[in-house]
Amino acid sequence: MALMALSMTAVWAQDNQSGYFVEDYTYRFLMNPAFDNSRNFVAMPALGNINVEMKGNLSLTDVIYNIDGHTTTFLNPGVSSSELMGNLKDMNKTGVNMRVNVLSGGFKAWGGYNTVNVSARADVNVRLPKSIFSFLKEGVTNRNYDISGLKADAISYAEIAFGHSRVLTPEIRLGANLKFLVGIGGVEADLATARLDLGRDSWRVTSNASIHTSLKGMRYKMDRNNHTDHEYVSGIDGDFSAPNGYGAAIDLGAVYKPKKMPDWEFSIAVLDLGFISWSEDMLATTNGDKTFNTDAFTFNTDDDASNSFSNEWKRMRDNLTALYELESTGEVGSRTQMLNATTNVGVSYTLPVWRKLKFGLLNTTRIAGDYSWTDFRLSANVAPCEVFSAGINGSLGSLGGGFGWLVNLHCTGFNLFLAQDNTFAKTAKQGIPLQSNSSVSLGMNFLF
Repeated sequence: MALMALSMTAVWAQDNQSGYFVEDYTYRFLMNPAFDNSRNFVAMPALGNINVEMKGNLSLTDVIYNIDGHTTTFLNPGVSSSELMGNLKDMNKTGVNMRVNVLSGGFKAWGGYNTVNVSARADVNVRLPKSIFSFLKEGVTNRNYDISGLKADAISYAEIAFGHSRVLTPEIRLGANLKFLVGIGGVEADLATARLDLGRDSWRVTSNASIHTSLKGMRYKMDRNNHTDHEYVSGIDGDFSAPNGYGAAIDLGAVYKPKKMPDWEFSIAVLDLGFISWSEDMLATTNGDKTFNTDAFTFNTDDDASNSFSNEWKRMRDNLTALYELESTGEVGSRTQMLNATTNVGVSYTLPVWRKLKFGLLNTTRIAGDYSWTDFRLSANVAPCEVFSAGINGSLGSLGGGFGWLVNLHCTGFNLFLAQDNTFAKTAKQGIPLQSNSSVSLGMNFLF
């Protein structure tokens, strides 16, 4: 249930793709380090670039419903199993990749354009098989459930980056960002096998799972299953502190403007090629395939009984961790966790009859194993005067489609931008967008 709560609140903050082709958008260098700016800049501390994007194929409306004017979850009896299952994919994905730029700046020197960027980042990914929703929704129906494939990983760190871009030839410009990483914490959870054979009076569980948690000062909370007389991991506790690891990464980029095709520009970038090495790692595992039987949950057809179907089913859902009984092996030493890389490949065409209008096609691919995605974004971008530029775009990819836009004010001494890669109209009461793909970006910077 904790993983499901995480997936519902996950937020994905990718660098603002709507600004990739927009002239004088200050943070293009985050998407391709070969891009430069026409002016130097210093960011408003902590407000220079705020970018929050939700990306996945599982939306809030897939699991939150309105019944008789009240907001409720898919577990409400008023939501039918067929309606819930019809809204879900076989494998449901969602994630968060947050970046908060604490300090940023860019300036021309040493034969090129240079950037300094200090930011806090967090990357969380969750994937949930459709069968786990069926299992939680339907209750005991004397059937088998296979909820294998549930996975989650998370990484949180501080990043200090130094970038430089310069003209290599009249047609080619190259750039790179070198990054020093200070790790806060990391988690990798893999429920590789989870099969449940459910009966009225007994349960047979086969599982193979592991969780790596790299968080300094952390320990696993333990509980005991009285029916198996076995201790299992039921949560985490401890006096958390940081840092717990260090690492490095690099961004590489190139821009090609052929002389024989002056209206065209081609660009490519690979971002976040790197790793963090954790100094402390705690492992909880089933130690391979594990099978056991339990009669911890018995059901009574009497709705008023303490072990009525409703009461027992709620208790079972709240004690899912006891069904898997991961053992704590304690600290297992150091562990290396790779960052999730991103590639951007773009081509733009400037209209010859009115060179203030540019069309662009951008492919962005997230290389993240089971959480990978890709999309294509077609945009029209305009810079009608020296102090204003903007762009609109439409996207289509492995996680669906969307409509994006950016407006960018860059007058003397000041820059303000506002954008959405995936426009949303409605939010829940907590401010979470109802769509699976939605975003908002804004920033304030000083130009000189």
